[in-house]
Amino acid sequence: MISSREATTLPMIRIERAGRSFRMGEVEVAALVDVDLTIEAGEFLVILGPSGSGKSTLLNLIGGTDRATSGSLHYGSRNLNQATDSELTEYRRATVGFIFQFYNLVPTLTALENVQVATELVDDPLEPEEALALVELSDRANHFPAQLSGGEQQRVAIARALAKRPEILLADEPTGALDLPTARSVLGILQRLNREKGITVVLITHNPAIANIAGRLVRLVSGRVAELRMIENPIDAAEVVW
Repeated sequence: MISSREATTLPMIRIERAGRSFRMGEVEVAALVDVDLTIEAGEFLVILGPSGSGKSTLLNLIGGTDRATSGSLHYGSRNLNQATDSELTEYRRATVGFIFQFYNLVPTLTALENVQVATELVDDPLEPEEALALVELSDRANHFPAQLSGGEQQRVAIARALAKRPEILLADEPTGALDLPTARSVLGILQRLNREKGITVVLITHNPAIANIAGRLVRLVSGRVAELRMIENPIDAAEVVW
């Protein structure tokens, strides 16, 4: 099983010369090429790049929803490329929390019920009410998605991801559908969860204004790492401007 990481000095995630290619008719298209990257437990990492740069593909590899076609990707000492499908399912269930750009909430379930769905997947979840409280939505628990603003729906999605007690949160363009004030609120929640709860956060975005809220930036261009740098003084989410 790949459900918990051994006590080790290894990085949480270690990616070595990873590539991912897709066949389009008779043409092989490289989405990622020779990517080297480590992610430490408790860090906040932003992966920045334009559409088609490979950032979503990289997030899918980290999240165990796809496999590299070359190189390797390790979670602790476990090589996810060599994991069985059932082991990858367990990894996604127990280790990773996913946050999507368009929320992916069930429209016929209330906010609380959307979070409860996630708690049924793991052995030791947060109480759904506690997860909603962490994103400051206790008073909206019995509202359906259509009764919530876009920012509130995204906060429900974050609560749903948190309810599993994941080791790592993977956020796929979480502010892409939000205006600036709402985006600041959502980014502030992710920043607070990282700083106060020690949850590892990996966020992908095409928006360079978001990069400086993290402790480290990876910039992808045409499937390759074009820049990798530490951010000495990350800004608070409330200071983000675009």
